[in-house]
Amino acid sequence: MAAATAASLATNVFPFRDARAAPDPVLEAGPVAHGSLPVPLVLDNGSFQARAGWACPGPDPGPEPRLQFRAVCARGRGGARGGAGPQVGNALGSLEPLRWMLRSPFDRNVPVNLELQELLLDYSFQHLGVSSQGCVDHPIVLTEAVCTPLYSRQMMSELLFECYGIPKVAYGIDSLFSFYHNNPKNMISSGLIISSGYQCTHILPILEGRLDARNCKRINLGGSQAAGYLQRLLQLKYPGHLAAITLSRMEEILHEHSYIAEDYVEELQKWRCPDYYENNVHKMQLPFSSKLLGSTLTSEEKQERRQQQLRRLQELNARRREEKLQLDQERLDRLLYVQELLEDGQMDQFHKALIELNMDSPEELQSYIQKLSAAVEQAKQKILQTEVSLEVDVVDSKPETPDLEQLEPSLEDVENINDFEPLFSEETPEVEKPVATVQPVFNLAAYHQLFVGTERIRAPEIIFQPSLIGEEQAGIAETLQYILDRYPKDVQELLVQNVFLTGGNMMYPGMKVRIEKELLEMRPFQSSFQVQLASNPVLDAWYGARDWALDHLDNEDVWITRKDYEEKGGGYLREHCASNVYVPIRLPKQASRSAEAQASGKGSGASGGGAGEQA
Repeated sequence: MAAATAASLATNVFPFRDARAAPDPVLEAGPVAHGSLPVPLVLDNGSFQARAGWACPGPDPGPEPRLQFRAVCARGRGGARGGAGPQVGNALGSLEPLRWMLRSPFDRNVPVNLELQELLLDYSFQHLGVSSQGCVDHPIVLTEAVCTPLYSRQMMSELLFECYGIPKVAYGIDSLFSFYHNNPKNMISSGLIISSGYQCTHILPILEGRLDARNCKRINLGGSQAAGYLQRLLQLKYPGHLAAITLSRMEEILHEHSYIAEDYVEELQKWRCPDYYENNVHKMQLPFSSKLLGSTLTSEEKQERRQQQLRRLQELNARRREEKLQLDQERLDRLLYVQELLEDGQMDQFHKALIELNMDSPEELQSYIQKLSAAVEQAKQKILQTEVSLEVDVVDSKPETPDLEQLEPSLEDVENINDFEPLFSEETPEVEKPVATVQPVFNLAAYHQLFVGTERIRAPEIIFQPSLIGEEQAGIAETLQYILDRYPKDVQELLVQNVFLTGGNMMYPGMKVRIEKELLEMRPFQSSFQVQLASNPVLDAWYGARDWALDHLDNEDVWITRKDYEEKGGGYLREHCASNVYVPIRLPKQASRSAEAQASGKGSGASGGGAGEQA
């Protein structure tokens, strides 16, 4: 029976891994060139994780990016005083102790802090083994966000060309690179890309292989908001474990224990059933100490420790009394010296000293001397008494040998004790047992468990229902319907035949089924659609950028060269199948001041009209 109970308690218990990142090794010098062309560097510059590697030509370009690290930095505590410099990515190890120091170059998914972005690039180039001296003599393929602001791209180009001296660069959207990797080569396809990452979710319509930037939409929700929401839910549920419910552990729950409900309301109804709850709840085991809450010391050890603490406190008080006595003695000597000036008749010096002491008369000086003398004498007496009491304590603390003859009871006393034993059985002294045999009042392991039930579906549901966290935004289904309604029926039918899911926030179990259900509800009766999940939603963006770099290595029409940068500025963009599209922004023309003054003059009276004509 006990074994069955223990087995039932251990079901669905998952310990937190609390994975600690290992520092990245500095790789040996990478490939320099393939024939006459230098080998491109591919950087997937994500807001959650950065991935970097070489696009090596050949039949086996490499299984995965050589470098993957969190896109965060932390300044060293030493700073200019000679301490450790800034640390980046996996060099930080565990993020939670440094959470308050972490800095990211991103605002949402757009890099805005170029100083921190430079640290990420330095880390990437150093660990990839870039061997060129004074510059990075390799073409770079860099991912960016959808509809990246011109100012951000301009700063990035300035950083790459001015600081690193690269020969050329190509910008592309991460989700389009993933789409490029998962589609057959040389095939111009249309479709809808749903890309959800750490900060944002994008829905991008693709027409004939090019992004329709005018109709793409962004939802400002992603994995970061889901982790924060899950943290608030569990902290409200377990207020006794506030410090242990960290963002890193919430991300672990999201990645390994959460799923998307096909029908959210129906799934919540299932969780109301006790059997379903017991079978599906995940008990996350927090780390705890197996020591008992009570003290493990014996009575003699407790008494000895108490005596040590008391002796330490008495020594501290005695030291403070001695310091105060020394200060008072110095003050008294100063006052007695001033009094001697009065007795010797040196009145000028006496009055100057009296003013320095902030006293008005010799009588006040005499009164203060008497009070201070009494205080000094009293302090000396206290110090003597303390020393005597310490000696007495040391003598009393020695163990006494009891008189065995007095402690040996007589036979009559033993009989009397046996008569009253049933009445006073609780008060009879027991032999002291080892503390290890004492069992705690409750199960410490169970107390340190987080029961994650409906939270498994509530946290990832926010990208479909942003109102769960108070966001006034449309979810994925409503945004998808809005985008489709902007196209004719035949184009809608073309787009839904290739709905492509990519991004780390699309890896929840049940995500594809949920998207299919939402499309089934919004599409006409008996219409067809096709939903495809990326083969690797996290790394396919880097794989696609690598494939694109190898396919366009000798095509100068898709690269921004140093000559283009110097002639046309940092905001210049060369478009290609995976890039952003230049969308001109039409700003309303500002009316001239004379026209504004004339208009205001016409609206006022006759005098105002005269003033307007003069203006």
